[in-house]
Amino acid sequence: MTGVIDAHHHVWDLSVRDQDWITGPELAPIRRDFALDDLAPEARAAGVTGTVLVQTVTVPEETPELLALAAARPDLVAGVVGWTDLTAPDVADELARLRQLPGGERLVGIRHQVQGEPDPEWLLRPDVHRGLSAVAAAGLAYDLVVLDHQLDACARAAAEHPQLTFVLDHLGKPPIAAGEHGPWAGRLAALAALPNTAAKLSGLVTEADWTTWTPDVLRPYVDTALDAFGPDRLMFGSDWPVCTLAASYGEVIGAARELTSRLSPGERTRLFSGTAARVYRM
Repeated sequence: MTGVIDAHHHVWDLSVRDQDWITGPELAPIRRDFALDDLAPEARAAGVTGTVLVQTVTVPEETPELLALAAARPDLVAGVVGWTDLTAPDVADELARLRQLPGGERLVGIRHQVQGEPDPEWLLRPDVHRGLSAVAAAGLAYDLVVLDHQLDACARAAAEHPQLTFVLDHLGKPPIAAGEHGPWAGRLAALAALPNTAAKLSGLVTEADWTTWTPDVLRPYVDTALDAFGPDRLMFGSDWPVCTLAASYGEVIGAARELTSRLSPGERTRLFSGTAARVYRM
């Protein structure tokens, strides 16, 4: 297998901006700064040759900052999934502006924290529909950060925008810790039936019990995703540093390799690098 693309990780500096989602004692271990320099040696040791840096907060200032980080570390960051207000009337102009900033050529996708929206059909709103059309016209992908019960709306949105590639983060957060599988699997299959969709094998260790998870606990969910999307529409992501609540970087990529060992060498290459490079046009 050639070099790995880690298609999903974050960084943050609490002196620049608070991460207001990091609250409570359980998340205390990650309530500190995480920089690219912290990730680089771990990624290098795991055979990672490029990454996709993903937004964490819904403020317009963050995306230019992430693009600047990518411009400063072309040896590590191959792409950025940023945020912009999809409902803004000038969303197309804003996407064009972001592409002109330092590092703007590394903007590969947009996402919004749909998981926090009280409207279960937020993705289907007319103003969001217009924004998604602008993302497609800009040649970008759209990352879906949603909860299990929101997958139905994701499938409807993807059907309405066949020209836009939708990338499901964390497999839609299946209820691994609860041991539930069936309803999520059905919703995932409905989304995967649409050809303009892909998904990330990411964030699963923190959907499981953080202290008792094993690769075998994750296996039914990974196998379901493999059957639904296939290696041509799946990509690996570490979800670092959030993953460190349950596992080290090396443990996460080790689990992913173990859980995909039944694939052919070519299929594994596509899952660990080819899909991300193609979907994000890197």
